[in-house]
Amino acid sequence: MTMHPKRDVVIVINPGSTSSKIALFKAGKMVAERTLNHSLAELSQFDSVIAQKDFRMQAIQEFLADQDFSASEVLAVAGRGGLLKPIPGGTYAVNEAMLDDLTAAKRNEHASNLGAGLAQQVADQYGVKAYVVDPAVVDELQPLARISGLKGIERHSAAHVLNQKAMARQVLATMGKTYATSRVIVAHIGGGLSIHAHENGRMIDGNNGIDGEGPYSPERAGSLPLVDFVAKVLAERLTLDQVKKLLASQSGLRSYLNDISIKNIVARIAEGDETAKFYLDGMIYQIKKQIAEMAGVLNGQVDVIILTGGAAYATAVTAPLQHDLAWIAPVVVRPGEMEMQALYEGVMRVLNHEEPVRVYQSDASTIKGGTGR
Repeated sequence: MTMHPKRDVVIVINPGSTSSKIALFKAGKMVAERTLNHSLAELSQFDSVIAQKDFRMQAIQEFLADQDFSASEVLAVAGRGGLLKPIPGGTYAVNEAMLDDLTAAKRNEHASNLGAGLAQQVADQYGVKAYVVDPAVVDELQPLARISGLKGIERHSAAHVLNQKAMARQVLATMGKTYATSRVIVAHIGGGLSIHAHENGRMIDGNNGIDGEGPYSPERAGSLPLVDFVAKVLAERLTLDQVKKLLASQSGLRSYLNDISIKNIVARIAEGDETAKFYLDGMIYQIKKQIAEMAGVLNGQVDVIILTGGAAYATAVTAPLQHDLAWIAPVVVRPGEMEMQALYEGVMRVLNHEEPVRVYQSDASTIKGGTGR
């Protein structure tokens, strides 16, 4: 009798601006991982992000060819979610509506727009389904959090959703609690900053760190004095694209210190650079204010505060936050990110029928529930 191997391999694909991460998970464990770096010279030959698909796919196929698994073992493929329309959190099956929106880059160009298409192509190769998990566009803000203060303009969410939700689940599990029944504040501190209040499995309020809200970060401006900023835009006759670039990549610590590396800035402080210390302290001060604001959203009933992201490796950043915020709730540091694991776990929650798969739609009805397989 011929024995058939168990389908327990999940392929995970996470495209970044200058790299593509790919990993294999088997029976709950990551068994192989590789970061495929792409030089600016290689990427400059393409006139759009989506045009890079075949180039990136070739590198992914070379990785897969080097791995020891059979096609009959593949269970599913997970890809990083791109800039879709605002949607609730969860695991979404890749479909034509999603691929059409990402191909057209309706909501801006970003490397993550490649994730669904790459996952679908690999999934077709193995005859399985492709999924994306908790894209950055997940928007679960409660109604009051959407009010901006000016009619015609509404607040919306953009955050490190995948890592925030994954870290929350992980930390709460160590506390004997579940994400679906807890109140948590997660601060992802990296090149950008997103700080959100999570209540019973939903991110009910937080800053839009992409468009310019909340604390400043190594690269981003955060909230600014509006009249002074508008005066600058008018005086310098900046276009909307120039404003977006200024807010997203030319502000924050870069504008004050001409550096975005927290490691470098901490080293400068150790050598006596008082200016570097002043502006790093300013960022920490603003992070502290935003976290306290989210505690207010949760009426002070907070199970845990989690500090994550690349900058959380720096104790110069995390230690003062732990000290100053301990009056609200325990402050746990989980540096870095666990996006690959989070993509895998999101798919498995669907395949194990722990939560329904969601189906992306381009029209106003956006999502509907479904079955896991």
